[in-house]
Amino acid sequence: MRSFAALGTTVLLLLAFLALPVLAVEPSEMLKDPALEARAREIGRALRCVVCQNQAIDDSNAEVAHDMRRAVRERLTAGDSDEAVFAFMVARYGDYVLLKPPFKSGTLVLWLGGPLVLLVAGGALLLAARRRRAPEPPPPLTEEERARVDTLLRPVTASDAEGPVHAAGGRGDPSTSLRSARDGG
Repeated sequence: MRSFAALGTTVLLLLAFLALPVLAVEPSEMLKDPALEARAREIGRALRCVVCQNQAIDDSNAEVAHDMRRAVRERLTAGDSDEAVFAFMVARYGDYVLLKPPFKSGTLVLWLGGPLVLLVAGGALLLAARRRRAPEPPPPLTEEERARVDTLLRPVTASDAEGPVHAAGGRGDPSTSLRSARDGG
């Protein structure tokens, strides 16, 4: 029963979260004529809020989006066509206000900015990868170094028993000598 209640609460919260963008258009903004309101909604979904990040004015709670929705509804009530409303908003805010701006010289940055940044970043990464070199191998050992390595790596034999080996309790280790003297050995 407890898991069913948790599931119900989760579904309810999810539905409330999904309904939030619908609340952006306030009931006081809605037009009484359903046909005009439908046109206003369609236009509102095609216009970008100028202070939000890529959000339509219909989905935004920003004050500017509220003013833009009101201007759209005023223009429609005055009898303007959809094209005239778009022209009014572009004249007021520029081509950036359109979620799908026209492809022309003034909007090249909007259309080509993202791909251009991607190409420049890819070129920089390629250039950095080419400049990065594999680490150089160390120089070969000299004869003196090779002889020392051979001496260090050769196995311990019985003839080496006289010499001191101080590695962890080996022959000649002072701690071993003390233990043998103490134990009588």
